[in-house]
Amino acid sequence: MRTIRVPELDTAAAWRTAARDLLASGTSPGEVIWQYGEAQPDLFAGGTATRPATQPASVPKSFVELSQTVCWHSDPERFARLYAFLWRLRETPGLMQDRGDAALATLRGLEKAVRRDKHKMKAFVRFREIDAEGSRRRFAAWFEPEHHIVEPMAGFFARRFGDMDWMIATPDRTLIFTDGAVSLAPGQPKPDLPEDATEGLWTTYFRNIFNPARLKIQAMQSEMPKKYWRNLPEAAAIPDMIASAEARAREMQLATPSLAPIRAGRISERLRMTDDAPAATDIEALRREAEGCTRCPLHRNATQVVMGEGPRDAPLMIVGEQPGDQEDLAGRPFVGPAGQLFDEIAGEVGLDRDRVYVTNAVKHFKFAPRGKRRLHQRPDGGEVQACKWWLDAERDLIRPKLILAMGATAAASLTGTGQGILKRRGTFETAADGTEILLTLHPSYLLRVPNAAAKDAATRDFRADLALAVAHLDG
Repeated sequence: MRTIRVPELDTAAAWRTAARDLLASGTSPGEVIWQYGEAQPDLFAGGTATRPATQPASVPKSFVELSQTVCWHSDPERFARLYAFLWRLRETPGLMQDRGDAALATLRGLEKAVRRDKHKMKAFVRFREIDAEGSRRRFAAWFEPEHHIVEPMAGFFARRFGDMDWMIATPDRTLIFTDGAVSLAPGQPKPDLPEDATEGLWTTYFRNIFNPARLKIQAMQSEMPKKYWRNLPEAAAIPDMIASAEARAREMQLATPSLAPIRAGRISERLRMTDDAPAATDIEALRREAEGCTRCPLHRNATQVVMGEGPRDAPLMIVGEQPGDQEDLAGRPFVGPAGQLFDEIAGEVGLDRDRVYVTNAVKHFKFAPRGKRRLHQRPDGGEVQACKWWLDAERDLIRPKLILAMGATAAASLTGTGQGILKRRGTFETAADGTEILLTLHPSYLLRVPNAAAKDAATRDFRADLALAVAHLDG
């Protein structure tokens, strides 16, 4: 057995050197006992006999970075874990990418813990000014890290606070910066630091940036664990801020300023003009009014508004989802693949498209660009609600006896919900004004079904619903 003692200073570099030598000599992990600092020797530890060196193995850069962090963890088995993984890594170079490897997952967990501890040290070290010696101001702080991170954090604090002398004391190690030079000393108990006149100002600032309406206690304690509170001057104010948060949030709500009378009047007038029923008395006039629609953002990217078409006295209104790519370019509803499929099946059941009014719940094409293509995107609830205004105007002009709602979006616009369209299809529901609504699938759904059997079944259902609409009107 070989005993390798890793020093408390320059720990990562020392482990790396020892591991490289062990690997080169072919020493397996089971033949090594790792000790840290001034630990007592292991009862079963043997000498330090070496073997002839062999050609050292190449180590991935990602493992070097991992080991440089894990070496500072407080786990007494960290060195053994790293070397055991390194021993396997030389035979399996791709092991660093194996997310299912338990040993690698453990090392990644140690790495994450060390990085988190470093972040907390950056965030929660609070300096207090002490008596100056010479021309440079002097400060001191106390911090209680979970891991041996003081040494690797020396460079950060030296760069960040290079214009003053300071000391960061911890139970494990003391970091000292004097006249631009960094040194390390043994750990010590918490020093008796003087009061700092600026802490009152800092606590006042902390209180004033606190938003009681956005208080999330668990999230706050996750980022600022309670164990750090005793060393943070502002933490003394946290219990009171939590206790008064609800009352302060109500006060903020009551103190919210109201709109100025002139501005309020202008907004009210704009809303009144927007919400008035359209003045158009025929479909063409309604279409001209809709060309300037800006009720939702969809008008920005669409080529044009696509209103419905059909006879004014049509007894049946068919409502789809929204224009597709071809409808957006042509300015007419149901001329693309879904519309062609609809025409084909409607013809099979004797439904003459020239006798019905065909439109969509949403009048502008919603899409996502993919190169030269425009991929269809389903309208959201706000867009459906905004465009319902135009659909209602069409209904007022046409006044159909029956509405055939094709798909979830049409159902949502006409009945208030598009949920469960597969179970609701083939059934009649009633609109608020008493108009009967027959629910069915959208023909684009038939084009998307990948399974042949399921596609045939959906097509039969759709054909039956169209036949039901014809029979209902004839009856």
